[in-house]
Amino acid sequence: MRSTRFPINEDAKFNWRVLTQLWPYLAEFKSRVWLALSCLVFAKIASVTLPFVLKHIVDNLNLEGAKETVMGVIIALIIAYGLLRLANVLFGEIRDTLFGRVTERAMRRLGLSVFNHLHRLDLDFHLSRQTGGLSRDMERGTSGISFLMRFMVFNIGPTLLEIAMVVGILFYNYGFTFATVILTSVLIYVVFSMRATDWRTKYVKELNQADNQSNTRAIDSLLNFETVKYFNNEGFEAERYDLGLANWEVARRKNRLSLFALNGGQALIIALAMTSMLALAAFEVAEGNMTIGDFVLVNAFTMQIFMPLNFLGFVYREIRGSLTNIENLFKLLERSPGIQDSPDAKELSVDKGKITFSQVNFGYSEARQILHDVSFSIGAGEKVAVVGESGSGKSTLVKLLFRFYDIDSGSISIDGQSIASVTQHSLRKCIGIVPQDTVLFNDSLYENIRYGRPEANDEDIQEAIKLAHLDAFIAKLPEGTDTQVGERGLKLSGGEKQRVAIARAILKRPPIMVFDEATSSLDSQSEQAILSALKALAKGHTSLMIAHRLSTIVDADKILVMHQGRIIESGSHEKLLEADGHYAKLWRSQLKQKQAPSTLS
Repeated sequence: MRSTRFPINEDAKFNWRVLTQLWPYLAEFKSRVWLALSCLVFAKIASVTLPFVLKHIVDNLNLEGAKETVMGVIIALIIAYGLLRLANVLFGEIRDTLFGRVTERAMRRLGLSVFNHLHRLDLDFHLSRQTGGLSRDMERGTSGISFLMRFMVFNIGPTLLEIAMVVGILFYNYGFTFATVILTSVLIYVVFSMRATDWRTKYVKELNQADNQSNTRAIDSLLNFETVKYFNNEGFEAERYDLGLANWEVARRKNRLSLFALNGGQALIIALAMTSMLALAAFEVAEGNMTIGDFVLVNAFTMQIFMPLNFLGFVYREIRGSLTNIENLFKLLERSPGIQDSPDAKELSVDKGKITFSQVNFGYSEARQILHDVSFSIGAGEKVAVVGESGSGKSTLVKLLFRFYDIDSGSISIDGQSIASVTQHSLRKCIGIVPQDTVLFNDSLYENIRYGRPEANDEDIQEAIKLAHLDAFIAKLPEGTDTQVGERGLKLSGGEKQRVAIARAILKRPPIMVFDEATSSLDSQSEQAILSALKALAKGHTSLMIAHRLSTIVDADKILVMHQGRIIESGSHEKLLEADGHYAKLWRSQLKQKQAPSTLS
């Protein structure tokens, strides 16, 4: 007996609806499924025939007839026994080979469906998810298909078919007693296995939760490697991880002890049943009602039944766990995205690129209102900057423009088309962004830049590198654009990562550009060089700049000043300074900060 390889996630009953949900993923190779099931039946017929051949071999060995005739029959029976054994194995192998393709394709299709669905879910889901636990659920769910198909189709099904055939054969040939002992022992075994497994589910659930928690803790800590190092918290992280491992250790011990109780009870039932069958057969032989060959046949059938039956407890646990894991995956698929395209959504058509926010109100929750009656417009080809202190709602404008969230009231439109009435794909295709926090893929510099437009050719990519002033940096790298940037781009500095993000945006060349603190990690010299490149790039394009450094947006056509979710001032740099309001105070404050080092020196 073996322990479960895929823990049960919930103490739930069998949900056979999972099979109906899974069938469309298996239906691609229906002919293979039926052919595999045919091989299964042929293999089982060969298996059930084997004890009869063995019986006749033994009985012929006891005959006192002509030696040549008897030996001829025995040799023929032995050859038949070998052929049946071979047929049983070959049909089983063909069955596994045929069905393996079906299972692998189903795992691929379901895995891709879940992956695509996760990308369709809203930003709020991904901000609150736990990456480690989610990745485990995906892994268990797709792997659960393989276990479910293998054990249900090739273990449970054949075992039940063989039990029915053997019970019928024993009843027909040897009477009610033998059939009753086999059938009763099977029923007792199945009922005990199910009840005991239900009882120990809570321990398996605890193990699964502890496994998820420790795995999530480890991944979260490693993803924040730099933060751990900054605060010298390696020991603290190790203590928290060890606490998770300690809970896992306790849960695993409980799981192991409960498994011992289950396995012990199953072994007792099997031992009593086999002893009873052999005792009955021996008594019948002694009474002269059965031959030695019959005794061998009953013994062979008993062992043949209880070998897969001994495996049945493990199979039941695996199937239970697989069904639950797959069900969790389908529950994830059933989760509706918070942001959905309307049924009659059309493709966004951008001609001029005019952006209009009209009386927009938005809050991440009822208790956290962010924007209050925000209205402004960005004309075709204009560059509009938004400034304000942290928490004023600047970056929220970007999230709403990309429609990561739906607004509570008001409207946002591009060229007169409400973004709520167009497809999200066409909306985001028309907007390029250089985010404040640039996260790169664990790939080469070249592939990270090409991500802006995967179909771009080498000339376009080299031009984007040049415009983003990355060429000098790349020239110093031994491996050039093939340099690996590490997970989340940790091998690059903040400024280098932002230049990659700028190159991506340049490569995409959308009609609308958004810069969310796009130069916050650059030194003054690099900043001015990139600003000039961005200025040239922005010509003829509509640009929205979220800025903290006011010196980077003095040439904006219009500057919006936000405070506590409201636009309190708007105008050009010169007009806002003349007004001597909130913007002028921010400007003077930043000038003092810039002059402070030189004054102190």
